[in-house]
Amino acid sequence: MSDSTPNTITLTVPGMGSDHCAGIVRKTLERLDGVGVIQTNIANHHVSVTIKASGPDGDTLKKAVEGAGYDVAAVQSDQEDAESDSEIEEAYLSQARRRLIIAAIPTTLIMLLMIPHMFWQPIPGYLAIVALLAFPVVFLYGGAATHKSTWRSLKNGTFNMDVLISMGSLPPYLIGLVGFFYTMTSFIEMAATIMTFHLLGRYLEALAKGRASQAIRRLMTLGAKTARVERDGEEIEVPVKELTPGDIMIVRPGDKIPTDGEVVEGESHLDESLATGESIPVYKSTGDSVIGATINKEGRLRVKATRVGADTFLSQVVRLIDQAQGSRVPIQEFADRMTGRFVPAVLAISLASLIAWALFPDVLRPILDWGATFLPWVNPDASTPTLALIAAVAVLVIACPCALGLATPTALMVGSGIGAERGILIRSGEAIQTFKDVKVMVLDKTGTITRGEPKLTDAVTAEGVEETRLLTLAASVENASEHPIARAIVDGAKERDVKPGEVSDFRSTGARGVSGKVGDETVLIGNRRLLEEEGVTGLEALDDAMAELEGKGRTVVIVAADGQALGLVAVADTLKEESKEAIRGMHELGLHVVMITGDNERAARAVADEVGIDEVQAGVLPEGKVDAIRALQEKHGNHVAMVGDGINDAAALKQANVGIAIGAGADVAIEAADVTLVRGELTAVVDAMHLSRATFGKIVQNLIWASAYNVAAIPIAAIGLLHPMIGVIAMTASSLSVIGNSLLLKRRFATNNPQGDAK
Repeated sequence: MSDSTPNTITLTVPGMGSDHCAGIVRKTLERLDGVGVIQTNIANHHVSVTIKASGPDGDTLKKAVEGAGYDVAAVQSDQEDAESDSEIEEAYLSQARRRLIIAAIPTTLIMLLMIPHMFWQPIPGYLAIVALLAFPVVFLYGGAATHKSTWRSLKNGTFNMDVLISMGSLPPYLIGLVGFFYTMTSFIEMAATIMTFHLLGRYLEALAKGRASQAIRRLMTLGAKTARVERDGEEIEVPVKELTPGDIMIVRPGDKIPTDGEVVEGESHLDESLATGESIPVYKSTGDSVIGATINKEGRLRVKATRVGADTFLSQVVRLIDQAQGSRVPIQEFADRMTGRFVPAVLAISLASLIAWALFPDVLRPILDWGATFLPWVNPDASTPTLALIAAVAVLVIACPCALGLATPTALMVGSGIGAERGILIRSGEAIQTFKDVKVMVLDKTGTITRGEPKLTDAVTAEGVEETRLLTLAASVENASEHPIARAIVDGAKERDVKPGEVSDFRSTGARGVSGKVGDETVLIGNRRLLEEEGVTGLEALDDAMAELEGKGRTVVIVAADGQALGLVAVADTLKEESKEAIRGMHELGLHVVMITGDNERAARAVADEVGIDEVQAGVLPEGKVDAIRALQEKHGNHVAMVGDGINDAAALKQANVGIAIGAGADVAIEAADVTLVRGELTAVVDAMHLSRATFGKIVQNLIWASAYNVAAIPIAAIGLLHPMIGVIAMTASSLSVIGNSLLLKRRFATNNPQGDAK
């Protein structure tokens, strides 16, 4: 989607599912006067058109696209209309399902009648029954949209797949009606079968693509809706959209920061995981900048608004996702590239066959005499017009790209199903095709390599102090706090069989620490600055241990009782158990593994060294992550995948050639990604790559088989050796073989050995 500007119009074109389709739409719109930049987004089925002064309006654009053979589901002029995208996609899928069902029922009845009629016992009134059953399939709800698209396409001078479907279904039906007046083979069964298989392919394609991305709509719900501001000496509540730069906002504990700003009074910890992906709250005090939609954990803050509306961090992330979607180079699929040449070529061959039989029957009849010796359906005694029509129709029937149309969606459906069983949700076929060529795997740190939540890692005691006493006092005081670090200390103490005691006179000293009485002892827990201010002794003896722990990226607090330092407790975001194994698996696949994180250099390096990361980029904010991905793409080509879990990763996930979201992460990251790892395990990335390679291999096999089938069968049909009905059976067999080949993926992945299967 494009920015909500008056000179930009976005069309939703559900049938635009390939490069070939997008090219037809672009060329159609380029013919209009006053049209500027045209961006097609195949994943979202969107066409964004920049309109110059006195250019066409939305209705004109819609009529032009419909004239090219593609329905337009919506015309949007702002991002608020994006909320209807999901409903549009659902309606399109539901419509494809209904059309398939309505076509499949009468076609199945036709097949059940045809077999006994041809081989055992003629059915009275068979032709009339078949004609009535096939009529709604070919002309009404089943085929009407296809023929409408064909008419528009031909009228506009373009050729889409619907042209062949119409040419392969309409002539057989109409020629079959001649049987009411002249004894001849019925072709009506072919018409219904062709249309039904076409609708099956459309439905599978729609199902495989899934819904358009909901990332932007999810993001728009994250911000605060109202803000408390000081105006004329009073504190009032106003909608966030009415904020102006310079407004003083009052942010209470638990509130979201209404918009980007600067703290002018107060101190607190903010949950900035939205921006940095890091789970540990960040200390903020006077003069510090804050980000809209982040959460104030404890203290009361007065914040001056600095950026509002489209200038805020959240709005910038929305734009980054949008730009990444629009700028991504679409995957060039084999079937899409050949379609533009295939359709007119088949029509030309069919016409040439008709003319050849009309002009040179004596040259071609000897071929039929030869074929009749071993092909029971060849009748060299038929009239020349009959043979000409049979040959022309057979070319159209045998060339109908049902197998070609099913080649990709069936493999995608099977591959996606296997992935779902393994906790791998693949949202697009592009991801499967791109994933196999990935050379660089970019990982976020928190929630991806690490657990995303602080945990007690170390307890260092001063001389003569027992660890049990240190943890008992620390856990007793911290048990009265809801701070994540406090919870980590309490939970860690319990894991070591240390039970917190009762605390009285609990007090939080801003964002620097806490204090309270445990029994007769006054306990103080916090950073060194706080303890120095309170006159605590014995701190120097802990300096070396504190430096060592901080060097490992730990967050360290000092515990003191009655003015004497007792020791240190450290918390950190710990590694996931499978991280080392996963990164080892990536290296075995030949991947260069890069960690990009908003965390500091020291903590990032500590994690990278422990798990074997090849390259580290630390202290990177969302805008920087997108730039970092672009730089890697320039260096390694368009072969970069990224794994992330936070909102801060969403834009980078879209920019990457394959975006992979950890399932336990933010909804917006999941919606922005091409692949979602539901079980939240990094080892699933390796499984996903093996699955993508195996699935893409099936797609290639299917396309080669379908193409080879057409190349071999068309010449046979053109010289009259292939009866159209045999063509229908062969076409059906080809389609079923493609489906069967795709289903072989299940057998190959039945064992828990995706590595071996992908070879």
